[in-house]
Amino acid sequence: MRFVAFAALTTAQVAEAARILREAIPGPSYKEPDEAEREVARFLGNPDRFAIAALEEVDLIGWVGGVRDYPTSLQLHPLVVDPPRHRQGVGRALVAALEAQAVAEGYLAMHLGSDDEAGGTNLFEIDAFPDPLAKLAAIAPSARGHAFFFYRKLGFIPVGIIPDANGFGRPDLLLSKRLGPAR
Repeated sequence: MRFVAFAALTTAQVAEAARILREAIPGPSYKEPDEAEREVARFLGNPDRFAIAALEEVDLIGWVGGVRDYPTSLQLHPLVVDPPRHRQGVGRALVAALEAQAVAEGYLAMHLGSDDEAGGTNLFEIDAFPDPLAKLAAIAPSARGHAFFFYRKLGFIPVGIIPDANGFGRPDLLLSKRLGPAR
């Protein structure tokens, strides 16, 4: 596996990036016609966004995006791996590559939102109010699992929850990770 800048991908690989996005993210986010293609296009030629692609030979097997939306914390968005390549270390390697680039650019932390639109946690389809942080403290995976727990294994910690972000009982789970020693 090797990593390349997203901007160096061929037209066919960019099309594969959209397919992987559509297939790898559960829920309705990228199921609308051309929505995955529009999301991929946001990472091409935009100085506030960049992405790193994982290739095996010439085949795209996953990619991770970085969004420069805060001066010292980089947003990880999205992380997608071709479904047949899940649980083979591709996602972990992509996050490590993004972290290395973030550190090289002077970022102190990385943050992300991990939506539960498809029932991956016990917070799906429940009312998180009146105490959403208590609900977040008691989070557990459902039988289908959720990326939240993958990110926890990589050292990200929960820092918040946005109840009903994607409709009733469909929260956005916020995580963050410090990239170096505290200053």
